[in-house]
Amino acid sequence: MQNTPLTASQTPGKPRNILFLMTDQQRTDTLGCYGNTTSHTPHLDALAARGTTFDRAYTPTAICTPARASLLTGLQPFEHGLLANYEWNSGHREELPDGSPTFSAALAEQGYRLGHVGKWHVGRHRGPEFYGFEGVHLPGALNVFDDPGYTRWLTVNGFPQFHISDPIYTTRADGSQGHLIAGVTDQPTEATFEAYLADQTIAKLREFAVGRSGTQTEGTQTPGVDPAGGDPAEPFFLSCHIFGPHLPYLIPRQWYDLVDPSAVELPGSFAETFNGKPLVQQTYADYWSTDCFSVEQWKKITAVYWGYVAMIDHQIGRILAVLDELGLTDSTAVMFTADHGEFTGAHRLNDKGPAMYEDIYRIPAIVAVPGEVPAIVAVPGEAGRHNDDFVSLIDFTATFIDIAGGDVSGIRGSSLLPLAAGTTPAGWRQDILCEFHGHHFPYAQRMLRDRDFKYIANPEGLDEFYDLHADPDELNNVINVPAYRDNVRSLRRNMYRQLIARGDKFAQWLAFAGDIPESERIRPVTAVERFIT
Repeated sequence: MQNTPLTASQTPGKPRNILFLMTDQQRTDTLGCYGNTTSHTPHLDALAARGTTFDRAYTPTAICTPARASLLTGLQPFEHGLLANYEWNSGHREELPDGSPTFSAALAEQGYRLGHVGKWHVGRHRGPEFYGFEGVHLPGALNVFDDPGYTRWLTVNGFPQFHISDPIYTTRADGSQGHLIAGVTDQPTEATFEAYLADQTIAKLREFAVGRSGTQTEGTQTPGVDPAGGDPAEPFFLSCHIFGPHLPYLIPRQWYDLVDPSAVELPGSFAETFNGKPLVQQTYADYWSTDCFSVEQWKKITAVYWGYVAMIDHQIGRILAVLDELGLTDSTAVMFTADHGEFTGAHRLNDKGPAMYEDIYRIPAIVAVPGEVPAIVAVPGEAGRHNDDFVSLIDFTATFIDIAGGDVSGIRGSSLLPLAAGTTPAGWRQDILCEFHGHHFPYAQRMLRDRDFKYIANPEGLDEFYDLHADPDELNNVINVPAYRDNVRSLRRNMYRQLIARGDKFAQWLAFAGDIPESERIRPVTAVERFIT
């Protein structure tokens, strides 16, 4: 269902500044506010305690560039056309079309000063500065350890240069060395790339607090008025995009050994057999050589992954402490999310790829809005509000514009502010539709998930259908089980109607291969057919 966007007038009392924190490839189960019990994310958990944690947040597509382009434009991937990471592009475009809408343009029209720190990965050549942000273009999918700015920063601070010890690689079936998965960096925490990005974010916060006039902008002042009578104080949008915890997990020993592997409970999907699943999933597992690790080794790898998250949480804590120091907490909405999740061995897979499991499509999402008093809703005994409505990454796009007082009518998502205030607007979506176009190779998929079931259309393989109550680990594909025939038909037709409404031509495949009634099908009439009577 397409939401009806809410206007700024429907969300009174909004903050004026926005601090947006985003990680890359982070599972929800890495955070305490999502149920992790190892207490390694105190700062993000504290943010959740004073805000709203969204338990059903999803990315439009589980791959970096398309997801980040959707965040920037507020459009679905098939609309903006950036369908793959340029490093592994298989024929798709590498930059957004000229004239594409962006939230940065909408905020600039409202007088916002825009800052970007860290990972960009929206296009190959056009960096954040092209879209109106103050910020350096750090291209690519992974930490840029040879970036001149980073190496200079290390030298100035007397830190050792980046170096890896004790690397962990996969082992291919033929016994050769495979992918780098993890390793220890011979640096203190203060010298990590994540610390470098946090330092930049903190510097930009201090700069934005002072404003162009050179006068401190207090968080409680009248919006748009500089207390010293100089230039008008500008509201700001500042984002910090951290490359981690994307694999390989390269972190100092302090964090590498932080989490006891015995505290790690592996997902039930480690029992994956790929029986009744699309063949590409087993092929992808072979590509990543995930079976080369034992259960105990996967526990250690997962513990290192959680340690990476803990290190990022530590840097986020530094940023939030400076926000408070500057008196900006009461005038700044703070939001946290990830572009997509990661398998980390779940379903015997790694990274992300041609499978639409919850591990990579469900994302963490926290919104802390000043002035809102969160209620205890979903998790008794925990502070903060938990919301279980379906939300999308592009709802953040609408939220940015809503806070700024701009026009959100062209955004495919809707503002999260009403949900953060404890109100679900009438007509809010009852399911979530996601898409995938390929990673390493072209592979088209669409997924529709409601509260009970998930249907995945795979033109190049067997379709999938999961009963999420009976099978939360998505191990049993019941697409051909007679007892689910009506449920499959219902979700498939629902998907078809939503694809048609969106203008997504993937609908043509469902009309051809599915059981879409002739009365509901929409297809073009060919020139030849016009002559048939």
